Amino acid sequence: MPTDLWTQFDAAPLTLTLRVAGVATLIALVLGVALGWAFARTRLPGRGVLEAVCMLPLVLPPTVLGYGLLVLMGRRSALGGWLREHFDYTIIFNWHGAVIASALVALPLVLKGASSAFAQVDRNLEAAARTLRQSRWSTFVRVTLPLAWPGILAGTLLAFARAMGEFGASLMVAGSIPGQTQTASMAIYDAVQAGRDDLALLLALVVSAVSVAILVLSNRFLQRSPA
Repeated sequence: MPTDLWTQFDAAPLTLTLRVAGVATLIALVLGVALGWAFARTRLPGRGVLEAVCMLPLVLPPTVLGYGLLVLMGRRSALGGWLREHFDYTIIFNWHGAVIASALVALPLVLKGASSAFAQVDRNLEAAARTLRQSRWSTFVRVTLPLAWPGILAGTLLAFARAMGEFGASLMVAGSIPGQTQTASMAIYDAVQAGRDDLALLLALVVSAVSVAILVLSNRFLQRSPA
């Protein structure tokens, strides 16, 4: 690897990757906790179908997911056309499109972690809190959520790592525009295509190091999950 490679290294793709993954994970966390609690504690009609739909991004080819986003939110769609007409806004070739794609692929990991964590919380502790005249919301915030949090956080860390590596759907929706929508995974692909294997290797090593650190943290929090 050339010694001057670091001087030519552009941190923009990594910075954008962290921004996209961070926002996407936050969205997935909010939706995943809400859906995880609903799946673990309520008997929703059609729950099996709804859960299967939420888990689809784990098994769907990224191109199918990206195409679905284009159909739903592209410039020719009803929603995309409305946003463009009223707000002059579109997710196409916009880093916000990468956020939406990454949030969708990250959601199943948060959802599964949250659902399992809520299911393992001792309901006797929640009942004890309610005997102390705690409301349902207060019991959730003060008892249920803290007990389930290690499992939720483990799933969230895995979701962040997955969002960092998202490629196919984001490429279809946001494209790979240097400095605007080009994340680390896209930059690696472009570097390989351009014959810059040294740059691709450097980016891959940096992303791999971050991912390993996240997986180590996730495993630690999984070990702290309530039994």
